[in-house]
Amino acid sequence: MLVEAAWSYRHKPAVRGEIAKRQEELNPQIQLISWKAQERLHTKYRKLVQRGKAKNLAVAAVARELCGFVWAVACEVESAAAH
Repeated sequence: MLVEAAWSYRHKPAVRGEIAKRQEELNPQIQLISWKAQERLHTKYRKLVQRGKAKNLAVAAVARELCGFVWAVACEVESAAAH
């Protein structure tokens, strides 16, 4: 599932439309983590492909790093629930 999600990082980061509406209700810290993920993962994909790596390999690398951002969001949600 993470690999399929990682394909979306081929596109330039943006928050608009339905995604912007959903984010209005989110914790600001989670919004910050998600934006950092958008920027970092897009840059990682772009740089790997520009260096000649296969697109599938770049997506696998992005998926691996996406796990870290998912973990960060989960920790933030757990922390917010504890308070």
